[in-house]
Amino acid sequence: QVQLVESGGGLVQAGGSLRLSCAASGLTFSTSRIGWFRQAPGKERDFVATIIWRSGSTGYANSVKGRFTIARDSAKNTVYLQMNSLKPEDTAVYYCAAKTVGRREYDYWGQGTQVTVSS
Repeated sequence: QVQLVESGGGLVQAGGSLRLSCAASGLTFSTSRIGWFRQAPGKERDFVATIIWRSGSTGYANSVKGRFTIARDSAKNTVYLQMNSLKPEDTAVYYCAAKTVGRREYDYWGQGTQVTVSS
């Protein structure tokens, strides 16, 4: 059974930093891609960043490129999203998701963690 558990959200002032964690279990890590998504109130869920577990190859949305960094710790089966220079428009519920590399849709989702950036 696949489980994704996010943590690390909270309230931070603009310009500050947060690090989100996604603890994963039950995955076939060697063939998995992990993604971070976010959903602000009244808006659609948007892609933020992704990493291929095996290679460490990463990708980012233009809105976060240069400010956010996705990384994985294979020993802890955890993916991190380091968020720097946060802006009020980064306020959202952040979700971790996983899928098999090559599949179009993400199959597994965490419960989400709230990030609020005050101006």
